[in-house]
Amino acid sequence: MNPVRVLLRAYYERLHERMEAQRAELIARIGMLLPAEIEARRFGPLRPDQVQAYHEACVAFIDERLETYNPIGIQYTFDHATSRGAAELEFQLDWYTSRAEFESLVSVARALVDQDGLSDENLSALVDELIRRVGAYPDRSILAGYAEKPTLQKLPDFLVASAIEAVVCDRSMNGR
Repeated sequence: MNPVRVLLRAYYERLHERMEAQRAELIARIGMLLPAEIEARRFGPLRPDQVQAYHEACVAFIDERLETYNPIGIQYTFDHATSRGAAELEFQLDWYTSRAEFESLVSVARALVDQDGLSDENLSALVDELIRRVGAYPDRSILAGYAEKPTLQKLPDFLVASAIEAVVCDRSMNGR
């Protein structure tokens, strides 16, 4: 298998491991961010049941992301052509544009492999470096799309991306 593909699969697997281990912390972080973001963006007033519905949507999005990163998930049961078709469909369906971010992820992965080579001994370090440099795909696209035009529709994606970057990737959320 192509070394860049090996690194990318290991990247998604590491994100899955970290998210699974820190799921409770992600949910707690969202519990803190949700009311603060509603107030900061003046999305309210929302009834408690509405806030709870947004919280539940965020938890569902965490679980969806876990499945996306799952190393034994459905995305690995199809051949490369089918996977490419699924990715193209996802690019079309999402409210944010992540194609450039994905290309950047692949480019950084390729640069790491070209610089250090890929071996069993350095795979773990390369994965950590890739996460350090790019975070969790597609968080950058989600955060940028929300910053450009914050809406309640985008709020669950934004909160999950913010929590993943802070908790799983151990990255600053620019004051959030």
